[in-house]
Amino acid sequence: MARSPRTVDVAALLDARKLSPFNYKLIFLSWLITAFDGLDMMMVSFTAPYMRDELHLSTMMLGNVFSAGTLGMVLGGFFFSYLGDRIGRRPTVLLAAFAFGALTIATAQANTYHELLILRFLDGLAIGGMLPLAWALNIEFVPKRMRGTVVAVIMMGYTIGSASAGPLTNLIAPAHGWEGVYLLGGISTLVCAVALFFSLPESVRFLVSKGIKPELVVSTLKKVDPAFDIRADDEFILGDEKKIRVPFHPRQLFEGRLAILTPLLWIAYAVSSLAIYFGSSWGPLVLEELDVSRKTAALVASFGGLLGALAGMVLMRITDKHGPRSVALFPALAVPVLLLLGLGFVPDSLFLAVVVIQAILIGGEHSAVISISGIFYPSAIRASGGGWVASVGKVGGVLGPVIGAMVLSSGVPVLRSYAFLAIPPAILCLAILAIARIVRGRVEHEIPPLDVVPAS
Repeated sequence: MARSPRTVDVAALLDARKLSPFNYKLIFLSWLITAFDGLDMMMVSFTAPYMRDELHLSTMMLGNVFSAGTLGMVLGGFFFSYLGDRIGRRPTVLLAAFAFGALTIATAQANTYHELLILRFLDGLAIGGMLPLAWALNIEFVPKRMRGTVVAVIMMGYTIGSASAGPLTNLIAPAHGWEGVYLLGGISTLVCAVALFFSLPESVRFLVSKGIKPELVVSTLKKVDPAFDIRADDEFILGDEKKIRVPFHPRQLFEGRLAILTPLLWIAYAVSSLAIYFGSSWGPLVLEELDVSRKTAALVASFGGLLGALAGMVLMRITDKHGPRSVALFPALAVPVLLLLGLGFVPDSLFLAVVVIQAILIGGEHSAVISISGIFYPSAIRASGGGWVASVGKVGGVLGPVIGAMVLSSGVPVLRSYAFLAIPPAILCLAILAIARIVRGRVEHEIPPLDVVPAS
């Protein structure tokens, strides 16, 4: 006997499940494209000496090329996240992936400083738009208790891609020039983009929040779990969210509890970015100034960065179980560690080990902040919310190297730079504790009883 249409809470369906092969496939694809995202963003730092010699670039020109890419990332975060909330996660991710793959290949054809400047800016637009979209799409297919962990896993792709830029350049550039590095990176990205075209789903939470394409909602949910008893004539809702008006307007980021959460997330991301860019830009140079060999300094920086990403994954598992207040753990530990380093209380025999520890704490806290940046926003504006957090927060990334240069050129002992670096984690710790207090103290809106389709 045919049943009558009923109301289906898609949020409850997804939240009651464990991760399935569908989720693992989506996580892997997102991990892969963000790995190329990280590779493409960081390869300019390692190919810069080759480009400088071939294109006769001055130090100031190189600095402008670096800044053009960063500026592109900031603007790209705004544009692509807005587009993701208007036309969907899938088409916007595909657009960004094909764009930065093609632009990376085009960069290999640059023959002048101005061509390189324009291409790096355009490449940065696409690169900056990818990460918030990948986070949003995965967040909207996994239970709330797994969201932070899944984003941290995806961010591992970005970290590994970034860490691969140096070895890849050393392997290819001496024989095939800096152009060969960009050609390989761009072609690999396009191959991955093709795989996304055939495999990437649209977010069902996005579709339900817009009230569109019920047939696609049904077919996608059937891929998640074929046992779902759902039909296209059912009414699909998100029982854990209030309806959001469309199209997106920035004031939606400040409605209700978001009026406080959004500024706090911006502050947290900004100071975390300041610390991570301060360390990645000047960390090896500081160690060289402290009589550590260049090879050892580079090894310490790379090792600390990778371990920091792994630590971020562990921290997010804790956060998924105990709430966002857990994110405050790493910055709270980083402050005394950095002060001990910067004030000279660490013996020489333990110095490099403690430097690695502070890099782990700084990297772990940054991964954790990234992982929670989009989870507090409703599905209808999640891409925009996460994109704005990332873009506004990158202001700290722009300021980090500049502030580092000011500190190192101020005449104070180089070792004191670690003490200055303790300021951002202190601010981050306070911001996270405030976020945790707001989230813990929120009053959930009431949801009427629903005829929810069972998961099996």
